[in-house]
Amino acid sequence: MNHFDYRDGELWCEGVALSAIAKAVGTPVYVYSSATLERHFAVFRGAFEGLGLGEPLIAYAVKANSNVSVLRTLGLAGAGADTVSEGEIRRALAAGIPASRIVFSGVGKTAKELAFAIEAGVSEINIESEPELDLLSQIAAAKGARPAIAIRVNPDVSAGGHAKISTGKSENKFGVSFAEAERLYAKASQNPALRPLGIACHIGSQITDLTPMREAFTKMRGLVEHLRGQGLVVERLDLGGGLGVPYFNQPSPPEPKAFAQMVAEVVRGLDVQLAFEPGRLIAANAGVLVSEVIHVHQRPEGRKFLVLDAGMNDLIRPAMYDAYHDIRPLKAPAADAPLSAYDVVGPVCETGDTFTRDRLLPPMAAGDLVAFLSAGAYGAAMSSQYNSRPLIPEVLVKGDAFAVIRPRPSMEDMLAAEPLAAWL
Repeated sequence: MNHFDYRDGELWCEGVALSAIAKAVGTPVYVYSSATLERHFAVFRGAFEGLGLGEPLIAYAVKANSNVSVLRTLGLAGAGADTVSEGEIRRALAAGIPASRIVFSGVGKTAKELAFAIEAGVSEINIESEPELDLLSQIAAAKGARPAIAIRVNPDVSAGGHAKISTGKSENKFGVSFAEAERLYAKASQNPALRPLGIACHIGSQITDLTPMREAFTKMRGLVEHLRGQGLVVERLDLGGGLGVPYFNQPSPPEPKAFAQMVAEVVRGLDVQLAFEPGRLIAANAGVLVSEVIHVHQRPEGRKFLVLDAGMNDLIRPAMYDAYHDIRPLKAPAADAPLSAYDVVGPVCETGDTFTRDRLLPPMAAGDLVAFLSAGAYGAAMSSQYNSRPLIPEVLVKGDAFAVIRPRPSMEDMLAAEPLAAWL
C-alpha cells in the first residue's frame, strides 16, 4: 500500500496535490510520502511479532534512499541503518539513528572508514575478506578498541531481479566462502582486538521467490551450528535484505508475513538475534518522480516521442537495469480516453536516455505533468549532474504539509564547486 492516489481528478501524495508541489518547487522533483515509509517499516517489523524470534535489528539499507529526512523518519519509527561508506554512517548519525543500530557493510572499506566506524561505535562491522579482517585488527589494536564484527558469507545462491543486483553467487564480489568464514571466524575469535558477533549474508535485491532465500538461510543456520560446535560464540545472524516490492509489471513478491514465517521455520530454536537490511522494500513505493512534458515529437513514420524534463541522470534505473516504472499523468484521464504508444525519453544526450518504449498512455501535450511511480528507492540516490544538469529537489510530505529536503542547486552553485586551477 502507498499513499499516492487520484482525488477529484488529480494525483495526490497524502494530503497534498502533486501539481501543487510541482508549481511551488518546479520539475523534475522527487516526492516522498512519510506515511508510506512509516507503514512499510511497521509492516516489516510487525511480521516478526509473535513468532518467538525476539526483537530483530531492522537496519534500513541507506543506499536505497539516503536523504537525511527519510532516515530521520525511519529512525523515529525504530529503524537502524545498514551503511556502506563513512558518508552513509554520518548521514545515519545526523538523522539521529544511534550507533547501536548501525551496521557497516561493503567490500572496499578504507582504513579511514574503518577507523571512523570504530570511533562511532557502530553495532556491527561486516567483514568481507581476510585482508579487511587484518586491516581492522590493526586499526582496532592501535586504538585500544574491540569492535563487534560479523563475517559476511557468500552462500553461492542465485537470486535477484537482475544480474547486476544479484550478490550471492560465488562469482560475485561480496563475502567469503563457507570454508573461509569458518577459518576467519576462528581467527577473529583468537584476536583480542576483535569481538566476533555473528555471521551475515545478502544474496540479492528485488527477490520475488522465497526459495533461494530459504536455501541461503538454511546454509547460514548450518554454519552457526558448526561454529558453535567448534566452541565459538555466535550471537547474531544477519540475513540481509532483498525481499522484492510490487512493481507494476512484475510478479507479486511474497508478503513480509510469509517471509517472516519462512525465517522462523529455518531458524527456530537457534537462539540468535536476527538482523535484516531492507531498503527497496521500505522506500520504493514511498516515492514518485514528477516530470513535465517538454513536447511530443511525432516522426512521419508514426513513432511518437514523449520528451520530458527528467532524464537518465535523474532516474537511471531504466537505463541501467531495464527497470519498469509505471507512468501516470497527474491529471486523471477520462475513462474512455484513447491510448497511444509513446517512447518516453529525456533530454540527456544519450540514446540510453529512454525510460520506456511503446508505452500506452492517454493523449499527452507540452506542459502536462506525469509521475513515475515506485521511484523512492535508487532514484535520487543514484542521480548525477551529467550534461551539467542540476540535481533535482527532493520533497517530503506529511499529511497536508510538505518540505523541500534537498533543494535544487543553482547553476552558480554548480560552477562554484569547481574552482579554476591556479595557473588558469
